[in-house]
Amino acid sequence: MYSVLKGASYILAHTPDMVIHNGTTQTTQRTIDPDSEYLKNLDKSLRSYEECKAYLPNQTYIGNITPDELAGYAQPWYQQKSDYSNREGRFGEIMPEDEFIGLIAICDVFDLVKLESQFAVSVKKKLESHSLIDPKFLSVFEKNFELSEINGLIADEHAEPLYYRGTIVGCIKAAHDIDHSLSAHVIFENLVSKASCVLSLLHLIDKNDIRKEEIEYVIECSEEACGDMNQRGGGNFAKAAAEIAGLENATGCDVRGFCAGPTHALIHAAAMVKAGTFKHVIVAAGGSTAKLGMNGKDHVGKGMPILEDCVAGFAILVSANDGVSPEINTDIVGRHTVGTGSSPQNVISSLTASALEKAGLKLTDIDKYTVEMQNPDITKPAGAGNVPEANYKMIGALAAMRKEIEKSQLADFVSEHGMVGWAPTQGHIPSGVPYLGFARQELMDKKITRAMVIGKGSLFLGRMTNLFDGVSFILQQNSGAGQEETVSEDKIRKLIAASLKDFAKHLQEDEG
Repeated sequence: MYSVLKGASYILAHTPDMVIHNGTTQTTQRTIDPDSEYLKNLDKSLRSYEECKAYLPNQTYIGNITPDELAGYAQPWYQQKSDYSNREGRFGEIMPEDEFIGLIAICDVFDLVKLESQFAVSVKKKLESHSLIDPKFLSVFEKNFELSEINGLIADEHAEPLYYRGTIVGCIKAAHDIDHSLSAHVIFENLVSKASCVLSLLHLIDKNDIRKEEIEYVIECSEEACGDMNQRGGGNFAKAAAEIAGLENATGCDVRGFCAGPTHALIHAAAMVKAGTFKHVIVAAGGSTAKLGMNGKDHVGKGMPILEDCVAGFAILVSANDGVSPEINTDIVGRHTVGTGSSPQNVISSLTASALEKAGLKLTDIDKYTVEMQNPDITKPAGAGNVPEANYKMIGALAAMRKEIEKSQLADFVSEHGMVGWAPTQGHIPSGVPYLGFARQELMDKKITRAMVIGKGSLFLGRMTNLFDGVSFILQQNSGAGQEETVSEDKIRKLIAASLKDFAKHLQEDEG
């Protein structure tokens, strides 16, 4: 039996100070030209937490607005007034920066995060009221420091500063004196990724019918790497995040594939569950500080706010078939192989038409394709165009080439089988997975029959190969087989129990 998509969570952490001090576009600019007009105008282009919450794509990401509802608003969305500004959503939350810094401190198990005394007291008070934060972790805020001590660590030991509203409120120390893989900068990036992953895990457990102790395996699929000088990417984010999230019975590992990582990880999870190795597997990832403000120069230059001001995360629960939840059909898997080539037609064909054809399906048999669901508010001003729309046009063009639709129907294909993008441009974050929470509900409500999840990755960025990468799989309505098997198993157990009881009774009678 196929495994099922049991639940999904999505979180954002609004981190404007990290945009300034940790996004690579800004740090590089500060190195090249510290007096540039861009850096001078950066502060004025940052959004407040309230503005971040009210931004329509952000409300879509956490589940308060559906993709169809978002499409009903005129673009650009940053110019639209929103009726939605909730911190909490159906799938997760938008956390403010001070609380997120507090969560980073909670995720530090090597005493590397140092918080200023007053800031620590303030954050502790706020996190005390957060329903998902275990009170046992709040003792970390009792280990606070004076600002003079923190400034000393920054100046003398190259600690990474932590800023809130333009002021230093703490720092993160290096984990080793000379190991660059354990530098303060790397530890900072990794703790941010870990903390956003932890928050995603907590929301996944909270918002779905699952207990922490039932989770057996976690696969982490971000684009960060943790290790030391002898094994720079040794891992393991998965187990590190599971520890803080309280998943006591879970083990796990990290899977990497640039933007295609989440789809690879979901196929791994689905196969593990289908094979019976584990019953409940979580695929999760935190976000990236390096990509904050990545397109900031184009945004500020056009008089826009910095829209890449959030660290994102997600978590997906893959479970044994319950007879209700959407099935992950691992018999229909698209693959960009070593020999596929890098032409757009070959890439999109290998991930869609080639896989579907083997199963006797056409491109039009997929109700929704979820691709690189990047927010066009971010990408269009930067010259990258509307990324999801471009993907849908390629799939539609392929359908026309295969005579599955007329060329005149291309626009209708894009509208019917595609969606607007709403996810942050953090590599793995927008790659296929943002739609899974909505897809689960639409499949269960029988609004759609099938959805295809497509993940694509640019492997050449690592300078180990010029190859492209990609995988895909299908989500489909549940056939009900899982429920039938569960019922039959229950009946079998009852029959066995009754037989044993009857057998024991006969033994007693014989002895009597």
